[in-house]
Amino acid sequence: MKHFLDIADWTSGDLGTMLELAVALKKEHRSGGNKPLLAGKALGMIFQKPSLRTRVSFEMAMQHVGGHALYLSPQEIGLGERESIADVARVLGGYVDIIMARTFDHDHVQELACWSPVPVVNGLTDYSHPCQVMADMLTIYECFGRLEGIRLAYVGDSNNVTTSLLMAAAQFGLHMTVGSPDGYQPSEAALDKARELSQNQLSVEVTTDPAAAVADADVVYTDTWTSMGQEEEAEQRRQVFPPYQVNDDLLSHAADHAIVLHCLPAHRGEEITDDVADGPQSRLFQQAENRLHAQKAILVYLLQEAAQMAKKGNKKDKKDKKDKKKKK
Repeated sequence: MKHFLDIADWTSGDLGTMLELAVALKKEHRSGGNKPLLAGKALGMIFQKPSLRTRVSFEMAMQHVGGHALYLSPQEIGLGERESIADVARVLGGYVDIIMARTFDHDHVQELACWSPVPVVNGLTDYSHPCQVMADMLTIYECFGRLEGIRLAYVGDSNNVTTSLLMAAAQFGLHMTVGSPDGYQPSEAALDKARELSQNQLSVEVTTDPAAAVADADVVYTDTWTSMGQEEEAEQRRQVFPPYQVNDDLLSHAADHAIVLHCLPAHRGEEITDDVADGPQSRLFQQAENRLHAQKAILVYLLQEAAQMAKKGNKKDKKDKKDKKKKK
């Protein structure tokens, strides 16, 4: 069973196919609607934390391709508390065709996948945000017509989005620079994993200098300074991160054609100013819309893969039965 938990779990070829599918599905949707590729299919959506983009984009993605989605709130499941993760995976997997989980702990989505009889998609964890970054890659591709060789600068807190961007840079051949203060930079484990994925071809630099990080960048990316679950650190972080704010001055160091990305929600006036978020270089809302199309492609790809595996399994079962009859 194939799951979509981390960019690093897939080959660059598979990821490229998903992006090509996202491009085609977006074009088809805008030309009159998508074909019902997932008619009769159901997506179960597990949430441990609130969401706007994740819930709506997954729900509408299923609707666009003829399926439907079921929202399950934290109170309804109590993942790992009211009921074990293994039991939730096996029960829910008997009702739906695919599961999306937005959890705090990455171990939780991994355990779901371990026990689930259907594909599991990582809607966000504390470690990675692969669906968001597939939407980011789609946005960059739409703006530049390519991914390989693009100079991507990330400034701010090196969080789950940064980790997934590193893996995507390794898989798609982007050059990446990370500008983060000491104590908030990517882990060596994440950097080593990204380099391993790229067979040591990844060009990545980590610096504490935000201006150096965005110098000549094609894409300037930022995210909130304080993620969900880090609220107690918010005041401390507000003292550390102001030099990393994406504003007109910082953006002046990037290439003239640079675009600005932010996975949202944005804390305007903190990590990004209104002038930049609403300015001509902003692609924030194109990027947000692309969550829908990228995730639609991931769902279609996974369920088509699952169907092919089931078909192969049925053929093997029939062959085994025939072989047994011959032996008798």
